[in-house]
Amino acid sequence: MNLTQLKPERSVQGSSRSRLHEQKAGFGLLTLAAGVTVAPIILVVVYVVFQGLPAISWEFLSALPRDGMTAGGILPAIVGTFWLTLGTAVIAVPLGTAAAIYLSEYASENAWTRIIRIAIINLAGIPSVVYGLFGLGLFVLFLNLGTSLIAGSLTLSIMTLPVIISTAEEAMRAVPNSYRVVSISLGATRWQTIRRIVLPQALPGILTGVILGLERAAGETAPILFTVAAFFLPRLPGSIFDASMALPYHLFVISTQVPGMPVTIQYGTALVLLTFVLGMNLIAAVIRSRARARRQW
Repeated sequence: MNLTQLKPERSVQGSSRSRLHEQKAGFGLLTLAAGVTVAPIILVVVYVVFQGLPAISWEFLSALPRDGMTAGGILPAIVGTFWLTLGTAVIAVPLGTAAAIYLSEYASENAWTRIIRIAIINLAGIPSVVYGLFGLGLFVLFLNLGTSLIAGSLTLSIMTLPVIISTAEEAMRAVPNSYRVVSISLGATRWQTIRRIVLPQALPGILTGVILGLERAAGETAPILFTVAAFFLPRLPGSIFDASMALPYHLFVISTQVPGMPVTIQYGTALVLLTFVLGMNLIAAVIRSRARARRQW
């Protein structure tokens, strides 16, 4: 073998080593970026747990507040947050899923549907305080619902609808079109195809949008400030037309409006809210994993 035959081989080997180094450098940068992103989140969670864990007790979780919220527990805030989240889910999930079904399966691709999609994306970026003012004007004053759970749930539902619609539509559009063709060719109607084929296959993506929307609803302060939240209400709501305490607003109040509030109670409330949101995420993750295991693509 002469030198002219060795040169191309060395050139190929050098190029391969160069690409390998570039690949390692790229993976290293991606790992560094992931670490920079995740590390602050972990630090915040660890700090809240460390500061708030001493305040957690059975009385703190199950008793009514007293002595100007400096003693007792946060049960009304926990119950109020639960009912608000549940009410938001009952209203927003069916409406958002139905709108996504229409946009994905029934609507034609024209200028009107493109305008609707742009409007939905823009609605997702509106500050939550604007939704709160809208809920105050429409539900509290115009419809005369007052500051109540139903007014707060309706306001939070409008705020979460854009997220649910967008993610649900993308999840359904990701289902291979061959599934629809085969189902219709076997004699199924369009609605039967959507209900029995498309929705089960798109369930993991739909759940992702639902949980993202409900987590935002559970942690928002501005919308409930105008529509449902009470400053100090040492009792549980008796109906959907009653005002209620809620964890986000309660945390804001005890952190800014109550002098002499122990720091452990503030972080204990934050820890309960964080656990509430993470619990929702955990439940959704279990459901998503089971749905993905049954998915056929």
